[in-house]
Amino acid sequence: MALDPYRQLLKLPGVPTLLLVGLLARVPSTATGMALTLHVAEVMGLDYAPAGVVAMASTIGMAIASPLSGRFVDKHGLRPVLTVTTVAQAAFWACAWALPFPALVAAAALAGLLALPVFSVTRQCLAAMVPVPQRRTGFALDSMLVELSYMMGPALAVAGITTLGSGVTMTVIGAGMSMAGVGLIVLNPPTRSAAELVERAVKVPRRQWITPAFVALLGTTAAATFVLTATELSLVATMTDANQTAWVGLAVAIWCVFSLVGGFVYGGLSRGLSPLVLIASMGLLTVPVALVEGGWHWLILALLPAGLLCAPSLSATVDVLSRWVPSGARGEAMGFHGTALLIGGAASAPIAGAVIDGHGPEWAFAVAGLVGVAMVVVALPFWRRRPAVPAASVAPAPVAPVVPEPSVEVVEPAVTPSPRE
Repeated sequence: MALDPYRQLLKLPGVPTLLLVGLLARVPSTATGMALTLHVAEVMGLDYAPAGVVAMASTIGMAIASPLSGRFVDKHGLRPVLTVTTVAQAAFWACAWALPFPALVAAAALAGLLALPVFSVTRQCLAAMVPVPQRRTGFALDSMLVELSYMMGPALAVAGITTLGSGVTMTVIGAGMSMAGVGLIVLNPPTRSAAELVERAVKVPRRQWITPAFVALLGTTAAATFVLTATELSLVATMTDANQTAWVGLAVAIWCVFSLVGGFVYGGLSRGLSPLVLIASMGLLTVPVALVEGGWHWLILALLPAGLLCAPSLSATVDVLSRWVPSGARGEAMGFHGTALLIGGAASAPIAGAVIDGHGPEWAFAVAGLVGVAMVVVALPFWRRRPAVPAASVAPAPVAPVVPEPSVEVVEPAVTPSPRE
């Protein structure tokens, strides 16, 4: 592993700015769930079940909206989508703290449908700005920055609500979301590379790239977040049972550091690994954590092997998706990827919670890992049936003007990943 891949990546025009803006834009986005939960449960005094309803409404809205907003970006460009969603988020967070519960549920669902697509847009633009050989490094670095945003956002939301109150905190989140949207609008990063922009547009039907292999990729992506969400809940439950709640934040932060280290190492490797290998390995390494006893310090140490694979697993799924999908549908595909991430986390929470309540948190580690492995096994037979569409349709620029015949369509074969990807 060397630093040279990262040096070369950060020398690409616009990439450092995109990554920095993406990090800053994601921090308020990662604070939203915690802010809504604490506002409903603690400030409104309605307990955590109604808070879960608000969170569920927002999540369902975002899951539906993610591919739709990506499709609009593909068709109409980045700025119109960002303008609409930025205004919607500013309006919601300006009044959310004052809404009664029924209105808050409806407004949260609508805000989810009009969520600012900072995660998928950053990845889409990164795929456009970074050459294919460097994308693995780019997506690994992006996953590391996502980890940083999740370390900061929820913690800031908790600190804000406990010290400043939900009204001020939610207003600040709204201001942060607005600044994030305006920043992306001003930056207006490209959603297609220069080469893709000069290519002759060839419309590719969805049935040619939404194949069993693509669905299998989304399934393994959901499996990754299933494992991660269940692991986090199991970690918190274990420490709570041991009366170590005061150290939960530190434990989760250390776990995130494991992921950062793993992502950094993975991005500097000369070759990548298949997301199937990474996610299955993460699941298998999570199962033995159920056997750990002797305090939370040993538990954190036991999570090291699986934790190192968190960021590499997620970045590998984005890398493969960017290679399988034509550039004209990249935004919609990244939106489906975001939906898969949400579905995996949403499905994991109630399942892990039921296991924790019924059998103890140690069994939730085992269930999380085994579910991740099972999802990979299910996806394996479909993996070779990759989308048979061009990643780009190239019309080389001629030396002299050439008028192509109307019946002729120049199409290059798809960029096929190596067996390890």
